[in-house]
Amino acid sequence: MNVHFIAIGGSAMHNLALALQHKGYQVSGSDDTIFEPSKSRLDAKGLLPQAFGWYPEKITPNLDAIVLGMHAKADNPELLKAQDLGLKIYSYPEFLYEQSKHKTRVVIGGSHGKTTITSMILHVMHYHDRDVDYMVGAQLEGFDIMVKLTDDNDFIVLEGDEYLSSPIDRRPKFHLYKPNIALLSGIAWDHINVFPTYENYVEQFSIFVNSIVVGGSINYNEEDPEVKRIVEDSPNAIRKLAYQTPDYRVENGQTLLATPEGDLPIEIFGKHNLNNLAGAKWICQHMGIDEDDFYEAISTFKGASKRLEKIAETKLSVAFKDFAHSPSKVEATTNAVKEQYADRTVIACLELHTYSSLNAQFLKEYKGTLDAADVAVVFYSPHAVEIKKLEEVTHEQIANAFERDDLIIYTNPADFKSYLFDQNFKDKALLLMSSGNYGGLDFEELTKFLKKKEA
Repeated sequence: MNVHFIAIGGSAMHNLALALQHKGYQVSGSDDTIFEPSKSRLDAKGLLPQAFGWYPEKITPNLDAIVLGMHAKADNPELLKAQDLGLKIYSYPEFLYEQSKHKTRVVIGGSHGKTTITSMILHVMHYHDRDVDYMVGAQLEGFDIMVKLTDDNDFIVLEGDEYLSSPIDRRPKFHLYKPNIALLSGIAWDHINVFPTYENYVEQFSIFVNSIVVGGSINYNEEDPEVKRIVEDSPNAIRKLAYQTPDYRVENGQTLLATPEGDLPIEIFGKHNLNNLAGAKWICQHMGIDEDDFYEAISTFKGASKRLEKIAETKLSVAFKDFAHSPSKVEATTNAVKEQYADRTVIACLELHTYSSLNAQFLKEYKGTLDAADVAVVFYSPHAVEIKKLEEVTHEQIANAFERDDLIIYTNPADFKSYLFDQNFKDKALLLMSSGNYGGLDFEELTKFLKKKEA
């Protein structure tokens, strides 16, 4: 099969391209810019475009399929050529469904936790040498790529993103997978540039539940009232199986999970992660892993990349990096670190980086989200607000939104870096939450600094 990717450089797109090449397909692609690590990974497999840009001459009748990425625009020259030729054009999720329509599709949905839950499931499967197809939104330890597709595996595990499918298909990705087995972890308003009201956003999850194939099943977090309402009100003829946070305790900085065989030390921590673990256990049991085998495997799970990822630890200090940016994720992550390190000063640094977080109207959703931190710092770039063509966000608006009198606010990357590097981190826990990099912060440099500080 001969497949061409329009916007091959995206995180998801380049992983699908690599997976198809590994499967034996002929793969080509274009993009107007490609960043690391996509660039090096494509180059290593001979898939990096010789020149950046869009080249309609690459679109020929011998192509079996076009995969269209979100980075492309609706008037992309290659897309227009493909439409003129009548070629089959797939969005990313459409193509994944096409590749998995004869498999048992396991789809993990939710505003938060879906990457971690998907990662937990894949870790357990890998630990027990169970080969499955998958698509996950983070790089996992022990996995070379974030997408795997075969002809033989019975199961495929898909992270069900609610963002749009392509520039010409405005449906959320997870509406297209038609799960046999599904999970819904939680709902918290996000992507306000696409879903301008809370009600409109919630509706997408209702559509997801109703898209589960008749006779299928959904595991749902009954501690989230919106999730509970949507699932239990759905007329879909599916099995509905609730889960909740299991019993656990924290002792001397170690989280112990209550199991039928006694307390189990685990690497991950925080109530939200224990809730994620409960959901992952259900799904693994659907996939043939018994409870004892699940606990054995999950005790070695260290987390998904950028999800409470420990970047430095000494005898007296610890530092974490987390992708958290939406209000619910910020609150859950900050609470988790304070619970785990109750005897340390927690410094929580949040970068407002996404379209939603830089929207003046949305800022009020952050009220109280940093309350668990002993020291709360917010960084945002006025330049990023300009680039996104949003209304100016002021220092005062941010201070009012978080409702915290001692909130520290930075808008200059150099000032924020100086703040971090001037800290004495003895008996402290540093938490860096962002989907960006604080205007150019070198995390490796910071890690070396933290380790050197105590040496």
